[in-house]
Amino acid sequence: MNVLVVEDERNLADAIVRIVSDGGDTADAVYDGRAGLRAACSGRYDAVVLDVMLPGLDGREVVHEMRRQGVATPVLMLTARTTTADKVDGLDAGADDYMTKPFEADELLARLRALTRRKGDVMLDDVTFADVTLDLATHDLSRGERTVHLSGKEFEVMRILMGSSPRVVSKQDLLARVWGDVDASENSVEAYVSFLRKKLAHIGSSVQITTLRMLGYRLEVLEE
Repeated sequence: MNVLVVEDERNLADAIVRIVSDGGDTADAVYDGRAGLRAACSGRYDAVVLDVMLPGLDGREVVHEMRRQGVATPVLMLTARTTTADKVDGLDAGADDYMTKPFEADELLARLRALTRRKGDVMLDDVTFADVTLDLATHDLSRGERTVHLSGKEFEVMRILMGSSPRVVSKQDLLARVWGDVDASENSVEAYVSFLRKKLAHIGSSVQITTLRMLGYRLEVLEE
């Protein structure tokens, strides 16, 4: 399990990282909402421990934006607020669990384990960008009534691009997240991006995959 900790109290954030590490897993910490959103949307983490009161973006804004972008990573909100209304606000924004400070290390780890076990149950049904929708269950890419099926790697590349927009995704990032440890080259990424461009054109979408030289790819909408 790889955990992202988003907490502006650095001593507490670092303590949570140590708790997770001592439990046999890995964790990284960031200390503001905007950095937390970028990291949470990177696809590198199995769970997020997210404080509510953060500089930049507060925790509710972070988890709401994660869900809007199709990121289904389980989120455990951590806060000093204890009222039922505060808990409801966090859960309604898209969090999966809620824990108040102070907390016991064993309970934190148990809740994270429970969230990652349930990860398959909190997946979103689909992700939408502009005029296209990607069905996360069937791997179908649709625009209106026109639909095309994506292969496994086409689906993973498209899901990452849709979830990352408007940020640029590098070829190296796609290789790591889609091909993992397999001995693949950047030519593989280029080939699958080409396949996806043809399928977007086939369904008549205004979405295009733009290449930014020396940087990577991002989704953009063609202006008519």
